[in-house]
Amino acid sequence: MTSESTRPLILVTNDDGITAPGIRNLVESIVDLGDVVVVAPDSHQSGMGHAITISNILRMSPHDFGMPGVQAYKTTGTPVDCVKLAIYKILDRKPDVLVSGINHGSNASINVIYSGTMSAAVEGALEGIPSVGFSLCDFAEDADFSASRNVARTVTQKVLKHGTPTGTCLNVNIPKVAPEKLQGIKVCRQGAGHWADSFEEREAPGGRTYYWMTGNFTDVDKGEDTDEWALKHGYVSVVPVQYDMTAHHAMTELNQWDLNGER
Repeated sequence: MTSESTRPLILVTNDDGITAPGIRNLVESIVDLGDVVVVAPDSHQSGMGHAITISNILRMSPHDFGMPGVQAYKTTGTPVDCVKLAIYKILDRKPDVLVSGINHGSNASINVIYSGTMSAAVEGALEGIPSVGFSLCDFAEDADFSASRNVARTVTQKVLKHGTPTGTCLNVNIPKVAPEKLQGIKVCRQGAGHWADSFEEREAPGGRTYYWMTGNFTDVDKGEDTDEWALKHGYVSVVPVQYDMTAHHAMTELNQWDLNGER
């Protein structure tokens, strides 16, 4: 893609696939803010985390997004693959902002680790692009994205104006409420929670056994400054996420182990 436009360049991706309702609602909410280019998976890629394709080929082709002025491409890759392909094969300059989503389902708390939506935003941050991942806490196919559209537009406008702190992206989660029921937007920390996983054992035609992963999420953090608290009380949560995963607080303790001393 080559363009002499001075309008902001906005890269859009997701993990639910290029035909998902969430990405259409996202594009519709921001399309007038700049030149929009969509690069998204051709099929569902939820839970892929920061996976990249290194043992298979990648395919990419133009996609008719059905919106004037919006260039779109679908790929066989993961959300992170989509970001890499966009930056290195499609665009002639880095985007002014990368927005990912709107995801079907929460990416608050520990879910951020598994999220393809958020990994695309993290990849954008790694490339020095102000990036945001948007998620709606509703898995329903007919989910109401009206509140999410307003939030996505507001946050994208702010990021275009201010950028994001160096080395970070934003994890934005929207509760399942009508727009008039939103209590506001809160900057939060990531809540502490965990999944209790289970695997249903099933039998396929022909007798082969297979497993279907299920589980229940438990919020173990009682703080009132977390994303989970905000969402439960009708607020949009905004968590700054960093890709430096160093546990700086643990370095002092590890240095006391005398790792170079007697074994």
